[in-house]
Amino acid sequence: MYVSTHAASAQILAQRPAQTLDNFQDALKDLREQQQFWADKKVTERCAVLLQLALRIEAAKDELAQAVCLEVGRCLRECEAEIDKTVDLVRYYAKLAPELLDAKTITTQASLSQVRFEPLGVVLAVMPWNYPVWQIMRFAIPALCAGNACVVKPAPSVAQVTQKLMALVGSDLPLQAAYLEHEAVEEAIVQTDAMAFTGSTDTGRYLASLAGKHIKKCVLELGGSNAFIVLDDADIEQAAQDVVYSRFRDAGQSCNAAKRLIVTPQIADALIAKVVALSEALVMGDPMRPETTLAPLHTKTLQQKAHAQVQDAVAHGAQVLCGGVLPENVGYFYPATVLDGVNAACRVYQEEVFAPVLSVLRAQDEEDAIRLANDTCFGLGAAVYSHDTEQAWALAKRLQAGSVFINRHTSSDLRLPFGGIKQSGFGRELSEFGLYEFVNVKTYWQK
Repeated sequence: MYVSTHAASAQILAQRPAQTLDNFQDALKDLREQQQFWADKKVTERCAVLLQLALRIEAAKDELAQAVCLEVGRCLRECEAEIDKTVDLVRYYAKLAPELLDAKTITTQASLSQVRFEPLGVVLAVMPWNYPVWQIMRFAIPALCAGNACVVKPAPSVAQVTQKLMALVGSDLPLQAAYLEHEAVEEAIVQTDAMAFTGSTDTGRYLASLAGKHIKKCVLELGGSNAFIVLDDADIEQAAQDVVYSRFRDAGQSCNAAKRLIVTPQIADALIAKVVALSEALVMGDPMRPETTLAPLHTKTLQQKAHAQVQDAVAHGAQVLCGGVLPENVGYFYPATVLDGVNAACRVYQEEVFAPVLSVLRAQDEEDAIRLANDTCFGLGAAVYSHDTEQAWALAKRLQAGSVFINRHTSSDLRLPFGGIKQSGFGRELSEFGLYEFVNVKTYWQK
């Protein structure tokens, strides 16, 4: 069953039954036929169709953003930014894909030898709830550019947004939603040609095992516990503003958010005081209202898990500098929480925290800051703040992460690859590297 709930009021918004496997198989047969016609089009023709989709999404921005706000619970302006970024994504790939997918002639002893980028077929995506428009399109657009068809299993809590998005996609693109139960995903993997997954590390580990079992190419974008390192010579005003924005936007429900503030001794107390003041100034409330700056969490389960992680940290010696108390109001709210004195015995040190909770780790020096940053099973992103950019670059090379930002919080850029290492997954999305994930890099040789 697909059930969506209003995060601010806890009321059920909509329900729909899951799709049967027989129905999925019938739809997949039609999608495979559509994929053949789609792949036969020139890349420029495919991109022209995608540009029309960008126009439709842009025209429906208000409706889509409000639907995301209702069903996910994020602040409306954050949802509007998601739609804007999605439109930019479509246009980015529509512009660059013809050049990037063009055959590359390689000089060999052959009269003609080339590398061509051909579609794999139908790619399955198992997608999360937190960015229900952006995540689907981030996967689908480059795959569609390459001539693939895409079938998306959305999270069970965002079926309404998915339905609205698929209505905009229409019938001229080989992109469909599959409202499957979790138990049916293995069969969906068997019957498709590759898989993309964005979500938790535990679920990613399970799905990767299924993909491996059936020898299917997969890309995994999993959890993160991004380090936000602030060195003694940094601009602490800017660092404080950036870490609060990164940690608490989208109610802390982003894999790529700053989650561990690592500070060196000279500036630690001053920086932490600024962070606490900014955190306490955030306003919880109805995510539709412009004055709200901290939205509710998506589900009660997430709210309860966040509070359990905070209580565990306190039990192991951490101090709550602000927040840390379950609100009495209706809905799945949790206050902006800053924990000082976090140590390796705390769950928040070892686990991803998908909530508005910031862990503060006090490093002895720069060397210790790098040690703390790398002392995690995750490796998605990291940030380093320092006036000495040469030294920041030297430290960045030692950080075990898929991306490092210097004097800026971590984020994703259409033009740069996005993904992680260690238990944050493998493969890349966005940029040219994301475009090449779901293609057959095929060699041609002519005597």
